This record gives sequence, C-alpha cells and structure tokens, in this order.
Amino acid sequence: MKIALINENSQAAKNGIIEKALKKVVEPMGHTVVNYGMYTAEDEAQLTYVQIGILAAVLLNSKAADYVITGCGTGEGAMLACNSFPGVICGHVESPLDAYTFAQINDGNAIAIPFALGFGWGGDLNLEYIFEKLFCEESGQGYPRERAVPEKRNKKILDEVKTVTYRNLTDILPELDPELAKGAFAGEKFSELFFKDCKDEKIAEAVKKIMG
Repeated sequence: MKIALINENSQAAKNGIIEKALKKVVEPMGHTVVNYGMYTAEDEAQLTYVQIGILAAVLLNSKAADYVITGCGTGEGAMLACNSFPGVICGHVESPLDAYTFAQINDGNAIAIPFALGFGWGGDLNLEYIFEKLFCEESGQGYPRERAVPEKRNKKILDEVKTVTYRNLTDILPELDPELAKGAFAGEKFSELFFKDCKDEKIAEAVKKIMG
C-alpha cells in the first residue's frame, strides 16, 4: 500500500514527527510512505486545509496513493475538505480506538488527525498507536465481528450513494478557483512524486493544465 502524508500550514512544523511515527509503524508491514509536505512552516507553498482536500482527492482518484494521512489543528477542516470530493472517505481520528473502528466499520481511505489538540508530551506515541491500529488488520472486516454483514452492506450503500451525489473529479477540477487548485499542487516535490505514481491519464492531464 502506498500511503500519502499531507500537512497543512498550521501544523507543518510537525511533519517530520508524523512522518517518523508513520514510517516506523507501516514500513515493517510492507507499506510505503510518500510525503507530500508541507515539510516545514516556512515552505514556499503554503497548503490550507481546503487544498488538502483537493490534493487528497487527486492522489486517491488517480491511484497515485492508496491511503491519505492528513489533518489540521482540530482535524475537522481537513476531514470536511477531503469528504467534499468523490472517491474519498475520510474519518476524524483522535485515538487508536477511533483508528481501529473507522478502519473496520467504515473502511475508508483517509484520516484527518487533530495535530494541535492534546498534542503534548507523548504526542508522537499516540500517533504510533493510531497508525498501528489503523493498519493492523485488513480494513472493512467489521467491529464487532458479528456486525460485519450489516456494516459491509452499509459501506456498499454509501459507495453507491456517493456515485450519485458526486461528479467525476475531472469535471470538478477545471471549475475550482484556479489559484486555489494550483496552490494545492505547488509543493516542492509534488511533480516529482505525483506523475510517476499517477495511474489515471485524464486526471494527470487535468492537473497539468491547472499547473500551467
């Protein structure tokens, strides 16, 4: 699994801590972490939580990434922005229990963590525990297990609803504010990381047009 890490501007200073915790947990599982930044609070490209949603949607829908780890100060803005787009099911995760139940019940492909709330002594350990529970088992198996059948049914229903209530991403991208969208792809390593992993030529072309 290819796991993308995205940080917005208010919590960019924690990018190194988050990346270290994520890699420590998932690399021994055979997963790969791709860090899209922001890398520091002083990065030239300043991502807002709205732009996180755009970037996450492009990565997931193009299959450049299989999962997105993101967040903001409270995690709420990043979650809402991610869920504004097709092909993204993002959960708000504060604890290892949140991580496990979201993975097993909701079977999503992104989480938004509140990187400012309660992130004091032991914050890095909490991240490790969250990532451990998020990826410890194949997702979507249900919790408790006796609830697996109705939970899988509800997830399938949600997926079907989203195909009706959301348009194709390649129709959405050209209609976004040009500067807002361009800023989502302005990270110093975006082009290097995205285009080699992107598996959808239509999305790649739409992104290239926005980037100019």
